[in-house]
Amino acid sequence: MKERIFKVIDSTGIHARPASILVQSASKFDSEINIEFNGKIANLKSIMGVMSLGIPKDAEFKIIVSGSDEDEAISVLSETITQQGLGV
Repeated sequence: MKERIFKVIDSTGIHARPASILVQSASKFDSEINIEFNGKIANLKSIMGVMSLGIPKDAEFKIIVSGSDEDEAISVLSETITQQGLGV
């Protein structure tokens, strides 16, 4: 299992567009991928799950990956978050 914590830097938080980009990126992997915020956990492969968390600017969230391709998945998701200007 791999975990990484990020801080949201996008001024509008994780809204529909960045959430859909994250879901598309996560869906490429076989591993189970979850996003955790404020004690709630959602499947990162579900747009509704991600949106239901309502992650605002300056919030910290965690991505948790478990499975056969977890190393590649956490690396690609970290890169996606950084490249899209969502978090650090």
